[in-house]
Amino acid sequence: MIFAMRRAAVIAATLGAALLPGVPTALAQDKLKLAIGGFGAWAVEAPRLGMQSGIFKKHNLDVEYYATAGAGESLQAVISNSADLSVGVGTAGVLGAYSKGAPIRIFGANFTGSGDVYWYVRADSAIKSVKDASDKDIIAYSSNGSSTHIAVAALIEEAGVRAKPLATGDMASTLTQVMSGQIAMGWAAAPFGLKEINEGRIRIVGTGNEAPSLREQTVRVDIASVRVMSGRADALKRYVKAYREILDWMYADKKAIGMWAANIGVPVELAQIASDKYQPKSARDFDSITGLDKLMEGAVKQKFLTAPLTKEQIVELVRIVP
Repeated sequence: MIFAMRRAAVIAATLGAALLPGVPTALAQDKLKLAIGGFGAWAVEAPRLGMQSGIFKKHNLDVEYYATAGAGESLQAVISNSADLSVGVGTAGVLGAYSKGAPIRIFGANFTGSGDVYWYVRADSAIKSVKDASDKDIIAYSSNGSSTHIAVAALIEEAGVRAKPLATGDMASTLTQVMSGQIAMGWAAAPFGLKEINEGRIRIVGTGNEAPSLREQTVRVDIASVRVMSGRADALKRYVKAYREILDWMYADKKAIGMWAANIGVPVELAQIASDKYQPKSARDFDSITGLDKLMEGAVKQKFLTAPLTKEQIVELVRIVP
């Protein structure tokens, strides 16, 4: 009886101390859910590497992520609150959704330029360049509103590409469609496809940078729902702080490349080429969204927008977390 009373007293004292001001207590990690299109690409790998490296945990975050068929699907996931955030969503698609009342905000830039996305054909194809394709050929993009959709529209508008655009889903399913002869030109982001290129099974016929207007534009952004932006501001702030740290680590530490290569099942050498050649850090300035005026002009032409956003709308939409 005396032992039980002493044990109860110890428990009560411990609980009381935990409630005193200034006494540290263990805090539950904040959970954030991300929808990611183009899953496995270096430009959208930060969430997975952030969890694997423990950087998010250090910032008291538990980040859950899942793959979608494309950035357009990721955008819809955030709009419907199926996801809190998304990375690498086509900027024009975000502008168009916001103009129609979607409760979303841009909290950072993801990628500037379109040199990381390329189009390819089977090795036995007669097509040598995207411009060689006829109006009977199909050129792939992932999903409506994605950055690959924007790039294909720009290639048709600016580079004279005549092929018919078609949403084909993720990179793996697109490769299957190319190799089976269902479509002529597939899309991919390195290192996906580099193995098949080295084996002589496919050939690159063009990149997104062949559309001049896309070269200096922030073509993909990171977005959050208004619900998260307003109601979970502290968690989002810690996410962004961790995200910046992850980006610096990804380009400074060879371990990051090794982890990525293991995640996607490619040799480290190919992963390094993909990062250095197709997705350099210079294109990954999280804090700078460039070429927005030109981007909106193109979005109007491609019917993602009926008119450019006003300055007031841009101020409301673009909320880069300091």
